[in-house]
Amino acid sequence: MRLFLNKYNINSKFINSNYFNNSSIRLRFISKRFFNASISKLMASRSEEDKLNVNDRNEAMKELGVNGWTSVDGRDAIRKEYKFRNFNEAFGFMSRVALLAEKMDHHPEWFNVYNRVDVTLATHEFGGISRRDIKMANFMDKIVKS
Repeated sequence: MRLFLNKYNINSKFINSNYFNNSSIRLRFISKRFFNASISKLMASRSEEDKLNVNDRNEAMKELGVNGWTSVDGRDAIRKEYKFRNFNEAFGFMSRVALLAEKMDHHPEWFNVYNRVDVTLATHEFGGISRRDIKMANFMDKIVKS
């Protein structure tokens, strides 16, 4: 236990106080391991539900194609390039998308130069397009229109 405490520079005076003791460190460590394992199981089950079958994918691509989304050659992903009036608008768009990405725990591949934002969406967990990609693409199109 002392090696763990020294490795993470935890003050031994603080550890030996009545407020905080070694058993609570063990409990927090075990709780964290349990929490991480639970999140992994949740993510795995969520991605299974998010997978698109062929019919759902084709239907989604029809709708997204109208808004300028295209399939990426050589991989199961979708792509779109957005153009804004200036860098400030492009960066504002990216900031709004970043908030949703964090909430969904699903992050786009993107590239920004001045007023352009090139976005590629795919779900790496199973190597293709998912419902999360469709939701994010629709969100991006919605905020650009508003």
